[in-house]
Amino acid sequence: MLVRRGVQRLLTEMGAHVLPELSLATGRRADLVALTRKGDIWIIEVKSSIEDFRVDRKWPDYRLHCDRFFFATHPGVPAEIFPEECGFILSDGYGAEMLRDAPEHRIAAATRKALMLRIARAGAARLLAAELAGVSVPALDGESE
Repeated sequence: MLVRRGVQRLLTEMGAHVLPELSLATGRRADLVALTRKGDIWIIEVKSSIEDFRVDRKWPDYRLHCDRFFFATHPGVPAEIFPEECGFILSDGYGAEMLRDAPEHRIAAATRKALMLRIARAGAARLLAAELAGVSVPALDGESE
């Protein structure tokens, strides 16, 4: 959660909107999915330790569902264990820094449409749950309240 919180703050400062724990069509669940202002889809896989990274062999599948793929971790995990062909974000829980940008690999139009619908439906369901629980949800820029 510490790494995730810092990454979420960074992405929000960059103007992206983030959904944690989004299930993909494959049944896999992405740690963080970000939708940028341009409509790009990023997936960020959070790793809390060297062992967490070593046992995870599913991360290449995520690249089929995003325009850019990043790993994120904390200062206690050596950056050099993460593949150069992926983006890299370092987080301390209070904030984060993108140390390596991810290469772009555009997803297919049909995949993009399906994923956008999944993001919209998950976001709407979570918004409704928050409102029903009495949580105040701020409006987006340009959105009337």
